[in-house]
Amino acid sequence: MQSEIPALRDLVLIGGGHSHVQVLKKFAMNPVPGVRITLISESALSPYSGMLPGYIAGAYSEKDINIALGPLCVFAKARLICARVTGIDPVENTIALADRPSLRFDVLSLNCGAEQAPVTGQGMRVKPLNKFMPKWAEIKKRIHADTHYASSIAIIGAGATGVELAAELHRTTREVVAFGLDRIDVDKDIKVSLIEAADRILPALVPRLSEATEQLLSRLGVQVLTKSKVMEVMPTGIRLADGSEIESELVVWAAGVKAPDFLKDFSGLETNRINQLVVHDTLQTTRDPDIFALGDCAACPCSDADGGRAGIVPPRAQAAHQQATHMLHQIQRRLANQPLKPYRYRDFGSLVSLGKFSTVGNMMGGLIGKSLMIEGYFAKLMYLSLYKLHELAIHGTLKTTLITLSRMITKQTNPTVKLH
Repeated sequence: MQSEIPALRDLVLIGGGHSHVQVLKKFAMNPVPGVRITLISESALSPYSGMLPGYIAGAYSEKDINIALGPLCVFAKARLICARVTGIDPVENTIALADRPSLRFDVLSLNCGAEQAPVTGQGMRVKPLNKFMPKWAEIKKRIHADTHYASSIAIIGAGATGVELAAELHRTTREVVAFGLDRIDVDKDIKVSLIEAADRILPALVPRLSEATEQLLSRLGVQVLTKSKVMEVMPTGIRLADGSEIESELVVWAAGVKAPDFLKDFSGLETNRINQLVVHDTLQTTRDPDIFALGDCAACPCSDADGGRAGIVPPRAQAAHQQATHMLHQIQRRLANQPLKPYRYRDFGSLVSLGKFSTVGNMMGGLIGKSLMIEGYFAKLMYLSLYKLHELAIHGTLKTTLITLSRMITKQTNPTVKLH
């Protein structure tokens, strides 16, 4: 008897974010018969934000930090369309693309990442990373040509990204002298400032770790300013709410994260004040059950007691990883017309790396009901282990092992600071 061939269903993924990368990998390992997968992304490369501090320090190249979506789609037997989405028709279940024909979908998922939302147009935004990295490469060239360029650097936002950048920029500027740029007196000529509007840095961590981190940064020579709201970024510096000014030749925005502007009132889907798509705990958007959203562009309900921030899942890598695993099963259930299950965020804690100087964090908050505070060598080991878990999820065991061995071999000969 001839076996029944399942009807072809179209699963479309918009955005090559961390969650969709893992969804593709999981579908490649466990393909679903009768499902055609299409990934739509403006770029064929997806940078991983967790490697940004190492990229700033020169430990990772642009190739290291980027995930190539093309080979991943080939592995998952998925189509890759590099195009800009201009709209969605939820009635006809079609996606409008710039300079391309419309695309039909049965189930749609959005994972478009986030970007900084500065109060002024001046300064360089960390996110989206694919726009930040070319600008940073240009800045390195200018530093190489003019050793006094960017002698004062201000980082706005003292969350995990801002603190890690401050520590790595401090390290990088101190190691520049090894490249013959000894005309710089790093203690006098180079100044790094970290500015935070809240009453302490690292507000996601417990106060004791925030205080310890601030003391370490101060000992390193980083100027830490809390309770300092930025009102204006000028060509010569930053003006704060109290009227004081901070001299700065280079301003880096690491605060005010929001979802991309194109999601605001996108095709009638509900969004919040920072453009995130409002979703149920099933990760379905509130106005269309066939459209899902996850990662930083989604506002998924989560109580503060369960690790949420202001009632939604926080924008963390661990949340993206958990949602990717849950989304795989949700899509399979939706395509099979089965009931969906709610997603529950599990907070395993936070870790912040200060480069070679230290690592701090709190672990197991969502498992034992209270935070286990860790710092120093053990925290650094945990931080590196989490990064290796990311590589394993994307590349698999064999490739991750080869990449690790390659970096161990070349670490002794490669410079830690690259001024191309």
